Amino acid sequence: MGCLIKNYPMKRLVTPVLICICFSCCLQAQTDSGQTKPQFKVSVNYNSNLNYYGRTDSLKSSGVFPMAELWFKNFYINAAPVFVNNSASSFDYAGTVATAGYMSISDNKKWFNNFYIVKPFYQSNSQLLQAALKLQGAFSITYLNKLINITCGADVKISDKTDFGITTGVDHVFRKQFSDNSVLVIDPSAFLYAGTQQFTSTYYKRNSFIPAPIPGQAVSEEVKKLNILSYEFSIPVIFTKKKFQVLFSPAYVIPQNLITVQGHPDLSERGQKMFYVTIGAKIIL
Repeated sequence: MGCLIKNYPMKRLVTPVLICICFSCCLQAQTDSGQTKPQFKVSVNYNSNLNYYGRTDSLKSSGVFPMAELWFKNFYINAAPVFVNNSASSFDYAGTVATAGYMSISDNKKWFNNFYIVKPFYQSNSQLLQAALKLQGAFSITYLNKLINITCGADVKISDKTDFGITTGVDHVFRKQFSDNSVLVIDPSAFLYAGTQQFTSTYYKRNSFIPAPIPGQAVSEEVKKLNILSYEFSIPVIFTKKKFQVLFSPAYVIPQNLITVQGHPDLSERGQKMFYVTIGAKIIL
């Protein structure tokens, strides 16, 4: 028989910046007018509460990340240095995240695809949990229609361990073009995120064939489970006029399956239902 006594979470990967960058690029690609010439774009973005599907560090950091993008029709590359603000540091450089990807929309405008690879370059002394991430690859496929868009995707994150993720969600794009050719896009969305969770479980193993009570033997083993990580609801708003674009995306996240260690809050995942905002301003040069 066994008696479980401990669950120690592995070092987790927090990727709010990656999610924000990829989502902004995807929504922009779905609503662009079909530019075919190479483009260079720069932006400044702010995230009010950096989180990994509702999980946060003890300092509840916010983040600022300027980004440079180069687009060749469907292909794109970008790089974003990440600066962190919290009670212990102000505008602290944590590292740079580089992304290369391919986006395409089918001829009948019903399928939108996005494939990308992320390579982070974090400082060795970075306090961000995502500093463990060495490489990430992901893809998503969206079925577009007038009623509701349906998205499914998957990713793999490589650090000292390998984690897998699954994404599914729905959204509906409201697009309004004004007489001055400016465009307003509002995209209410609901998404479910799942992924592998890795932790070490320690339990006492006792031999049931020995009648005399003797101390049990402590046994530790690594466990990997695929669980729902969070539900997230957001209303991204993008306003575009000529070569200037503004993004405002309020979101509400509900974390699920937080790993907890009884009597050891320092070893447990921190997380709660939370509201956060992503704000960005972009210009095409």
